[in-house]
Amino acid sequence: MTPYLHKLFRFNWVLLALILALCAFGVVAIYCATFMRENKYLLVSYRRQIQWMGISLVVFFVTSLTDYRWVRWGALPTYILGVALLVLTHFKGKKVFGAKSWLEFGGFSLQPSQLAILGGIMVFALLITEFKRMHPMLKLILFGVIAAPPALLVALQPQLGGVLVWGPVALTMLFVGGIPVRYLLSIILTGVAVVPLGIFFGLKEFQRARILSFLDPEADPLGTGWNIIQSLTAVGNGGWSGRGFKAHNTVVEQGLLPTTIAHTDFIFAVTGEAFGFVGNAAVLVAFAFLLVTGLYIAYQARDQLGLVLVTGVMSLIFTHVFMNTGMTVQLVPIAGLPLPFISYGGTFLIIMLFAMGIVQSVWIHRKELR
Repeated sequence: MTPYLHKLFRFNWVLLALILALCAFGVVAIYCATFMRENKYLLVSYRRQIQWMGISLVVFFVTSLTDYRWVRWGALPTYILGVALLVLTHFKGKKVFGAKSWLEFGGFSLQPSQLAILGGIMVFALLITEFKRMHPMLKLILFGVIAAPPALLVALQPQLGGVLVWGPVALTMLFVGGIPVRYLLSIILTGVAVVPLGIFFGLKEFQRARILSFLDPEADPLGTGWNIIQSLTAVGNGGWSGRGFKAHNTVVEQGLLPTTIAHTDFIFAVTGEAFGFVGNAAVLVAFAFLLVTGLYIAYQARDQLGLVLVTGVMSLIFTHVFMNTGMTVQLVPIAGLPLPFISYGGTFLIIMLFAMGIVQSVWIHRKELR
């Protein structure tokens, strides 16, 4: 038996099954959001998602079968590439929904902030594991130095959601890495204290309008409050069991939930209307099982590098799920973060499956010599 075939039999099949199930459901959800459109780009978006799913699964299997210790030499180049692409986006990027956050290469679109955060997770893990005896305060300073360039570049786009992701990911990894809780509490309290200043002096006008619409959507129901109102209407329209697959006279079919975001940022509202509370609850349960499986893999990791890497990836997924589903039901302000494995987007799906491949690799290589 070849080494790679032997590794294949050592897969965590629960993790693989959950990923496949969520990706497959994502294709169904995208179809529900776009099958009625006349726009050819939207009409075939589910087919493109299937193609991206195939490419992403290849990336997942290759990454899974490769020992995750490659991160020791690959983390810094990945991080630098992400930051370099963010710099290029600042000058040559394409503006979408008020944020210059996309790069185009011959018809292929890329959102560099997603690569930068994954590169940041790898560098964070390297810093924690290679400098164990470093003073906690110095570690915090280095974490800030690492997070600052990509976070500031994303803030300049401006893309609020891409900035907010860094906080929970970094804090979770620092906690697992052994930073004393008193330091983390100080960071959290400081962050809470500067939030009002950030809102009034650091945000663009349309970003402040999003926060105001979150607090009171009815204040501008035909403007900034429109998306959240229609999202809530769609979720409420789904009721307990949903209107059904390809149902007619729905909020989504009538285009009241904007067609440009229904299959991306607001995909959870689409599934809520089509499959109801039961369908969305099943999605959240699947994510919960995915997170628990990831934490178990982290617990079984052969070294601290694997532990911290998996924890970082799981915190990234949790943050995306919480922010995306939360903004759909007015639990958090609209942040423009997609739902992992389900929202439409090729580069995001590749990045997510690449990250999950690292998680799977930690599991496969857990029993090798420490």
